[in-house]
Amino acid sequence: MVKFGYTILYVPDVGASIAFYEAAFGLQRKFVTPENDYGELLTGETTLAFASLALAQSNLPDGFQASTASALPFGIELGLVTEDVAGTMAQALAQGATLAKAAAEKPWGQTVGYLRDLDGFLLEICSPMG
Repeated sequence: MVKFGYTILYVPDVGASIAFYEAAFGLQRKFVTPENDYGELLTGETTLAFASLALAQSNLPDGFQASTASALPFGIELGLVTEDVAGTMAQALAQGATLAKAAAEKPWGQTVGYLRDLDGFLLEICSPMG
């Protein structure tokens, strides 16, 4: 059986990215390597992790597309579920996130808004389904 274990975001500064997610969303740091090239947050069953661009380059010598806040977001998003979409978005914006699309209620009753984190990754901030 295959189990989804983690998502790793390639970022310029692992410590800064971890600190942003702690301050913006109240997530807790699981660990960061002494080299500050890899770190994980406690996010439930699936781990959100960060790897430095240098570590990513050592794993992928043929290269990869790095995320930047100045380019369009990748065709992927991280979904963060909360009972307080507006409050969560406001807190993240205060910590340096940028607004991609204001929160709105979807036809199925879920409230969904979109932000970009400090490294340009797209975040869906949404209420629980059902």
